Amino acid sequence: MKIKHLTIIILAFLLTLPVLAVDDNDITGSSGGEFVKVGAAGAQFLKIGIGAKGMGMAGAHSATVNDLTAIYWNPAGVADVKGFSANATYTSWFAGFNQMYAAFNLPLGNFNIAAHLMRFGSSNIEITTFEEPNGTGTYYSVSDVVGGLTFSGYLTDRFSFGITAKIISLGFSDVSSSGMAFDIGTMYETGVQGIKLGFAIMNLGTEQSYSGASLNSTKKLNDAFFQAPIDVSYFAYPFEIPLTFRAGISSEIINADDNVLRGEFDFVTTSDVAEQYAFGLEYTWSDLLSFRGGYLFGQDQFGLAGGVGFKYISGNGFDSSIDYAINPTRNFGLVHRISVDLQF
Repeated sequence: MKIKHLTIIILAFLLTLPVLAVDDNDITGSSGGEFVKVGAAGAQFLKIGIGAKGMGMAGAHSATVNDLTAIYWNPAGVADVKGFSANATYTSWFAGFNQMYAAFNLPLGNFNIAAHLMRFGSSNIEITTFEEPNGTGTYYSVSDVVGGLTFSGYLTDRFSFGITAKIISLGFSDVSSSGMAFDIGTMYETGVQGIKLGFAIMNLGTEQSYSGASLNSTKKLNDAFFQAPIDVSYFAYPFEIPLTFRAGISSEIINADDNVLRGEFDFVTTSDVAEQYAFGLEYTWSDLLSFRGGYLFGQDQFGLAGGVGFKYISGNGFDSSIDYAINPTRNFGLVHRISVDLQF
């Protein structure tokens, strides 16, 4: 029991590091006051929410998530996934981009091991230049990918943890970069009024930099002299990935007969944008039909969100659910998400 308590203290300390270690001269730290660090991080696709449940509540999900999309919101939620499970999510993003996510869970005694793969990108983007602003007739694609393994379980009957190790690969045209990162999360069920707490640090990773054919060329040092051309390589400046800290609290507002209404509030701080706050509600009838809504504060494009979900329980060891979320943007139209979850 002493080892479990020591582990809880260590994890709690790690989760407070981004809040305690704020340095105005460090472009990777939290904001705090006037924000001047926009554009300081790359791999922006890592900030796009995964799953129709969480996004139907505007991202207020780090304390209640209990399916395989927890790998994104809070890896401690993977501890609540039962048996062999799989999740697939598709997001229709704006400007021709889309996000595809797949994950599966393997129970290992009292713990769970989950694997995931997510791709965000677009293809057939026409290349334009100053000389040919209407297009050159050639095309390129963007493909950003992250995949990894999550280990999660309960240290006590109320305290769960999760750790994810992942590889991040970014690519557009013929240049690419790659690196490794870790996510750490905890959840605690208080036992009072259905109140749950969630904390997570995401994207603790290494610097990345691009390399590829487009950064290599052959040039003359001076066209006025008769010199043979030499090989030239352009230096791509290294960049950080968006370090993110999440803290959430949820509570059951109503839990009577077949009616459950749960509310959640999340605080999110990221290394390259100002703090954001998400509030969401989920009403579930008879553990079959759910309606969700929420609002994200501190974001210049996303705000209001909504969604619906249907769960099927066969009674023969097979359960499934399908969820849909819609997230309007202020300038780019609607973002649609659909998720399918299977449990065996």
